Amino acid sequence: MANFIVKKVAVLGAGVMGAQIAAHCVNAKVPVVLFDLPGKDGDQNGVVVRALANLKKLSPAPLANPDHAALIEVANYADDLEKLKECDLIIEAIAERMDWKHDLYKKVAPHIAPNAIFASNTSGLSITALAEGFDADLKARFCGVHFFNPPRYMHLVELIPTAATRPEILDQLEGFLTSTLGKGVVRAFDTPNFIANRVGIFGMLATMHEAEKFGLSVDVVDDLTGSKLGRAKSGTFRTADVVGLDTMAHVITTMQNTLQDDPFFPVYKTPEILTKLIGGGALGQKAGAGFYKKVGKDILRIDPAKADYVAGGGKADDLVGRILKEKDPAKRMKALHDSSNPQAQFLWAIFRDVFHYIAVHLETVADNARDVDFALRWGFGWTHGPFETWQASGWQQIATWVKEDIDAGKALSNAALPAWVFDGPVAKNAGVHTANGSWSPVQNKYVMRSNLPVYQRQVFRAGLVGDQAANGSTAGTTFHEDDSVRIWHQDDDVLILSFKTKMHVIGSEVTAGIGKAIAEAEKNYKGLVIWHADAAEGGAFSAGADLQSMLPLFMSGGVKAIEPEVLKLQQAHQAMKYANVPVVAAVAGLALGGGCELLLHAAKRVASIESYIGLVEVGVGLIPAGGGLKEAAVRAANEAKGNDILQFLKHYYMNAATAAVSRSALEAQTMGYLKSDDIIVFNPYELLHIAKTQARAMFDAGYRAPRKTLVPVTGKYGLATIGAQLINMRDGGFISAHDYKLGLMIAEIVSGGDIEQGSLVDEQWLLDRERKAFMELLNNPKTQERIMGMMQTGKPVRN
Repeated sequence: MANFIVKKVAVLGAGVMGAQIAAHCVNAKVPVVLFDLPGKDGDQNGVVVRALANLKKLSPAPLANPDHAALIEVANYADDLEKLKECDLIIEAIAERMDWKHDLYKKVAPHIAPNAIFASNTSGLSITALAEGFDADLKARFCGVHFFNPPRYMHLVELIPTAATRPEILDQLEGFLTSTLGKGVVRAFDTPNFIANRVGIFGMLATMHEAEKFGLSVDVVDDLTGSKLGRAKSGTFRTADVVGLDTMAHVITTMQNTLQDDPFFPVYKTPEILTKLIGGGALGQKAGAGFYKKVGKDILRIDPAKADYVAGGGKADDLVGRILKEKDPAKRMKALHDSSNPQAQFLWAIFRDVFHYIAVHLETVADNARDVDFALRWGFGWTHGPFETWQASGWQQIATWVKEDIDAGKALSNAALPAWVFDGPVAKNAGVHTANGSWSPVQNKYVMRSNLPVYQRQVFRAGLVGDQAANGSTAGTTFHEDDSVRIWHQDDDVLILSFKTKMHVIGSEVTAGIGKAIAEAEKNYKGLVIWHADAAEGGAFSAGADLQSMLPLFMSGGVKAIEPEVLKLQQAHQAMKYANVPVVAAVAGLALGGGCELLLHAAKRVASIESYIGLVEVGVGLIPAGGGLKEAAVRAANEAKGNDILQFLKHYYMNAATAAVSRSALEAQTMGYLKSDDIIVFNPYELLHIAKTQARAMFDAGYRAPRKTLVPVTGKYGLATIGAQLINMRDGGFISAHDYKLGLMIAEIVSGGDIEQGSLVDEQWLLDRERKAFMELLNNPKTQERIMGMMQTGKPVRN
């Protein structure tokens, strides 16, 4: 095995993309130097320094920890080109001008180390043309590496070779991008706009064309083409506003300039309304106006006929809404195809247009259909790629309908569907995705996925409709399964506990499942991993207690009926903490309230960088009662090492009292929810592999459960100090009377209560106080208002 380790990255260009790519490298602990032009006066690195300052203002945040902006080394092309010799990977990310890029390449090429990889982050320029002028050695180390904006959050990176790029360079870069930076890599051919932008922007243009044809306003189109279709909730026009109308126009211009022979070329005409908006400076969200404009609290939409903004809020027809809720894809598509409703006809038309386009162009833009589907899923936020949707809806039937529309002149081009759509293996297998791989017109066969070593770290790779790949919901051998949990293994030495509840909330069956899993793991396995099957697909670790399931208990038996369930949850968490084998929490997404408490009691945490962790119970008028406050007291005492515990306790207290939630796993470490030696993972598909590896390693190293010890607490001193601050906040109008009550209750628990400073208590003492306060609050009308408000609206009530 030959290791490829990127010791340092250089990013050329400190614009929006370059600065954010540098930020994500720093997130992943990869040293990075960010270059730009020298300042015209004053600080030679002023351009980069200003770009780094701007990083902290961007939303969503490019930096997982804002303080890490200081770790990005600043440089300029006049003084610092020698620094390039220290870098193993150089990513160019300047403006999309071929001449500017060539000028920069002439400057930097002599300074590039002999084994370094050189890549351009161009969104659509020819990689082969960019490489002109390089010597043969540098050409062999040059390729395209197209990140999507914002690079921290968008999973897709397109990797584009030239004919001269050495294959091992691509393999090395794919491994680094996949595991270190956490990306989903798709290899694209060197064609204009590559895969995702080529198909995605065509889809947006086709949507705009069909919307005009069917007379639909932008707000109605966005309601139809957003989450109802399993796509980004911003739909089509709002997505364009977010991306930037000038950016979209640039991508369209690239298509116009380079695709004159494309049978869909007329569709690449810049929409008249887009030209007008850009001409008027309405560039989208960054300019405060685009297809939409916010005036006060109102969101107005553009009316192309009036060339002015009018009231928005248009929605899909109820009939179409009902069609889109149909679970069976074939029935749903047939209903759209057969309907006389203009909105339904519009939706069939945009599906047809994209199906037509990807069939005609698959051979020229990608090696196989899988790459097209992943590019649209990971780059444009689609739940299913276009080939997946076609296949799920009935391959042959859809192909027939598309052909009928082409023949009838209803399609956007008269180009015929390629022969492979109707004949041969694809027709026989009713689709492009099978257990034997995905269809490649270039190779005229089904091709399997990449088997690079990096993918051995992904126990379950991203699935596709029709590929019949194993998934975490059904794979392995099940020890126990009910409606709430599955306890299973992969015929090896680590047991896995997966929750099945919505948002993986914790009710009585989940609590019981935790106990069952620990008991079985202690008998027969090296460890237990808590991991959920949708961890890599945006699922929550756990959104906390299942308040809905508590309601019947509360209605029938009052508070007394709830207390035994809270006690069982505390006991389950304590059983985790003191289990005789390591329990590892594989965390991704939301870990709120009881979900946060669950991971606090694990022996180790392996967390996706995109983990949002916090004790949020005060939002529903409650306090953490699953051991979260007890753990705050324990951790503060351990960290104090004989010093004033209150100085270490304060930030734990404030996090719980203000319902603070981390914006990343790195921030969760600074908040104390993750420990410094917990593992942070950048690719969520690697989470299960790494968690199991950790559990096994801990067992093999002779793991022993922590000893139960007494906890020194701050007592009256801590309670009085925090209490005085709370009084000031209440009297100053910063918190309500009920917030004050909640804050005081939390202070009473984490300080150990009305006892002497330095008193030693056991963990049960703290747990009993948690439970007592929780029960008292359940009877409080203000808390009940908050709980009902959250259950009815999903938003916290401030009272």
